[in-house]
Amino acid sequence: MTHALSINLTFLPIAPTGLATYAINLLPHLKSLDPALFVAQEQDGFECYSVPNNLTHEQGRKGHFSRLLWTQFQAPRLYQTTRSRLLFSPIPEAPLWSNCRSIVTVHDLIPLRFFRKNTPLWLYQRYYLPQVLDQAEHIICNSQATAQDIVNFFGISAKKITPILLAHDAENFRFLGLPTSNYFLYLGRNDPYKNLPQLLSAFASIPSFSAYELWIAGPMDDRYTPDLMRQIESLKLMDQVKFLSYVPYSELPKIIGQAIALVMPSLWEGFGLPVLEAMACGTPVITSNLSSLPEVTGEAALLVDPYSVDAIAQAMQAIAADPSLRTQLQQASLSRARQFNWTNTGEATAAILREYL
Repeated sequence: MTHALSINLTFLPIAPTGLATYAINLLPHLKSLDPALFVAQEQDGFECYSVPNNLTHEQGRKGHFSRLLWTQFQAPRLYQTTRSRLLFSPIPEAPLWSNCRSIVTVHDLIPLRFFRKNTPLWLYQRYYLPQVLDQAEHIICNSQATAQDIVNFFGISAKKITPILLAHDAENFRFLGLPTSNYFLYLGRNDPYKNLPQLLSAFASIPSFSAYELWIAGPMDDRYTPDLMRQIESLKLMDQVKFLSYVPYSELPKIIGQAIALVMPSLWEGFGLPVLEAMACGTPVITSNLSSLPEVTGEAALLVDPYSVDAIAQAMQAIAADPSLRTQLQQASLSRARQFNWTNTGEATAAILREYL
């Protein structure tokens, strides 16, 4: 059967991740384009072309490498089978040196900005990604900050790039009206660019910090978490800092909603979805004045210099000590979050694809 558009969903895992959530939420808004899906799991309402189920991050590096090989050698065959005129990939992967016209989405260039040389992600973005972007008909990204990174790192014309901001799951992340507890919350990985050492130092410098807790939710990492544990011990924060590790998706709104504030002083983000999810829950946000984060928050958060321990600590103390400021930020956050929805994101994406079909 002929499909003008094909969508490469080989990266979709069984358990949804951020990238999978992005792709799945786009699909309903791309249905009018009658796409063929290259996917391991059937998607209702679409014609699906089966691919191996071992091409995702769930198989580790082997899964990623197998997917790159499949994309290079098998995707062009399915592209011809479906008689497609355009291949869309919600991640920055596409066949090279083939007859496949492609549009891809770039989410961030953090491995290049904070690189550890010769690691898989650095090699991927340093050598494979530039070729994908060079041959793409057009590039979608999730913020103006990421668009500028693409221009700066690869010399690609800004005219070839369209930033389309993401959205959040409004059914899950919503205001619950829960009483505020005594903890600040960080949500994310323990990677160095997330700036957790600065956050820990800032928390320790809050006046009467012993009255509060700092909850760190997200996967622990043998490469980075032990150093954080040693810092916590040196700062005598063992009774105040809690590592929650993985938190089930359905429980996140409750944990976010009862926090004094979400504190995310990241050194760089391609978008910063936890910030938007916290705002949708009506939780005050303290985050960095860098990268995409001001694009997400507008004036609905306290923006700080992530390199300044004092700036982070002062913002945390301000929200903890001033109920009126918390109420003001809560109302601004809820209003700002309503501006982000998957209908806007999906329709803007469909418009780009339609233009190139």
